Amino acid sequence: MAGSSHGHTPAAWTGVIIVFIGFCVAGAFMVVAQPAGFWAGMAIVVLGGVVGWIMSAMGLGMPKNAHPVHHTTDKREPVNAES
Repeated sequence: MAGSSHGHTPAAWTGVIIVFIGFCVAGAFMVVAQPAGFWAGMAIVVLGGVVGWIMSAMGLGMPKNAHPVHHTTDKREPVNAES
């Protein structure tokens, strides 16, 4: 993963940070037994995904052509069943 720079973009970092905050909020309200706060935290989680997607669409994410296609140049012969 390190070789492809997977996730090293402003869109990815922002989305993950917002989602993390949402999980923390939801977890805290789950412990204190407040369902409204839990669902507010889950809404923040969804908001993080939406913000990351919008930022990626604005050009702050990984470009589509940044992922190289791996081609093999090794031409192997099929193995005979009789060998």
